[in-house]
Amino acid sequence: RDRQIARAALYWYRKHQRLLPWRQTRDLYAICVSEIMLQQTQVATVIPYFERFLIRFPDPAALAEASDEEVYRLWAGLGYYRRARQLHAAAKKIVEQHAGEFPHRLEDVLALPGMGRYTAHAILSFALDARLGIVEANTQRLYARLHHWEGPTESSEAKRANWKFAIAIVRVKP
Repeated sequence: RDRQIARAALYWYRKHQRLLPWRQTRDLYAICVSEIMLQQTQVATVIPYFERFLIRFPDPAALAEASDEEVYRLWAGLGYYRRARQLHAAAKKIVEQHAGEFPHRLEDVLALPGMGRYTAHAILSFALDARLGIVEANTQRLYARLHHWEGPTESSEAKRANWKFAIAIVRVKP
């Protein structure tokens, strides 16, 4: 059954995928920037911000060297400035602890400021084809239906079950 779900998901994606700038790269840092910007912000809003941000800050070192004011100026209009602060802090940590190279290991990504399980898994999955499950608001409801979850999908128990399901379906070969 997991194999059928994985095949169906890949088929749907190939047929309906949107061409987005962050899908045209395997750069861990660029994908990280997109994932942070996309948190609670619509895709259409993020695209021009993402493009401007990467022109000015093409790598973690460039972002790490910037002042808070410059980062906020480029972030202005996206809201949730905590994301900008954490991304800036993550860039500094990447420079200090990883010689400016975005880390490839899950543990190292999770240790960066502002990186939760979803964001770390998404970055490594999209950039490196890592077989890591992803659970967020939309997939949470979908997974609950697929594995016949009874009860509130926001509960801790449901979230654990959804993560288990997400990991299972990415580990099978479609």
